[in-house]
Amino acid sequence: MSRVFGEIRQLGYVVPDIEAAMDYWARVLGVGPFFYNPKVPIRNYRYKGEAYEPHNSVALANSGFIQIELIQCRNDVPSMYRDFTRAGRTGLQHVASWTTNYDADLERLIQHGFKPVMSGEVGANGRFIYFDTEYHPGTVIELSEVVGPKGDMFRLIREASETWDGKTDPVRPFPDLSGR
Repeated sequence: MSRVFGEIRQLGYVVPDIEAAMDYWARVLGVGPFFYNPKVPIRNYRYKGEAYEPHNSVALANSGFIQIELIQCRNDVPSMYRDFTRAGRTGLQHVASWTTNYDADLERLIQHGFKPVMSGEVGANGRFIYFDTEYHPGTVIELSEVVGPKGDMFRLIREASETWDGKTDPVRPFPDLSGR
């Protein structure tokens, strides 16, 4: 996969109870701190060509180089996450590759035959797209733009994990991405 998408930088888990999942990852596995947003502001969200307004809660933490993303859907908007849970699954739903060259990498992947299914934006320069690549659970692939505020936030999350004592403030709010 790395020859096509680059390094895997994120593992995305769809969970039925994000608060319980954050507690487990932090308290039992020692991964954290988690940066939590109970309602991620997703703009220009599309699923299979249609526009929707999802309400997803997301928590992010790093374990070394890899970012752990926990996702809980709070409404019944069509999405790859909803499809995953309706199929009776929870756990690893996607892996993500990060890019600072979103347009060029997206065009290259489409030329390579990958079909976009779900996309949107989180903050300025925070576009994401998921491809029709789920051949077995946990193999959906996301391309995530990480420049500007989103890139800054991901760096802050990794740096926080490097100095976290395993106890202090295991859950923290997302930094504000709207003003940058």
